[in-house]
Amino acid sequence: DAAQIDEVRVITYTQPSLVTGVPKKKPDLMENRVGGGSIEERIKYARGLLGKEIPVTEFCREGSMVDVAAITKGKGWQGHHTRWGTRLLSHKNSKHRRNIGTLGNFQPGYVRPTVPQGGQFGYHQRTEYNKRILKIGEKGDDVTPDGGFLHYGNIRNPYVLLHGSIPGPTKRLIRFRDAARGGYVKLEKSPDLTYVSRQSKQGV
Repeated sequence: DAAQIDEVRVITYTQPSLVTGVPKKKPDLMENRVGGGSIEERIKYARGLLGKEIPVTEFCREGSMVDVAAITKGKGWQGHHTRWGTRLLSHKNSKHRRNIGTLGNFQPGYVRPTVPQGGQFGYHQRTEYNKRILKIGEKGDDVTPDGGFLHYGNIRNPYVLLHGSIPGPTKRLIRFRDAARGGYVKLEKSPDLTYVSRQSKQGV
């Protein structure tokens, strides 16, 4: 009964075997919400997606804004100075300049979680907001530099060209979603790219 349904979700998975340059074989599963329209329309739309490949053009277009979520580069265990950017102590102050100045007050009798301390640095999920899609292409020859991208190679699959930085290293899975925040200009038409540099990144 549609009256007892609040929202509709579909389970999707990636196809890493179709992407050249990515050695991963095991697909990633993800649950996506289907929005827009009534519950009956969402159920009908979700059933039409079963067993089909969902391209990126299904939910976004050139010139639209998206949020990008990914796992950042892992740096392992780091001290509080590298992890939080604390100030180095004076060379006269202590035997160790990279120590923390204080762990907090005498009371309460525990170290508060706001005190900078060493621990895991990197390999966290982060979301970059408001990235504009400049181009969605089918042939990677249009953007692949001479000699290929560093640590990746040549692009032989459909691609998305974004304006801005993306968290994580090369070949790591990233996720797009509709921009959750405002503060950007909505374009009526696709951006007009006049030049894409294909100069070699490694001196080839």
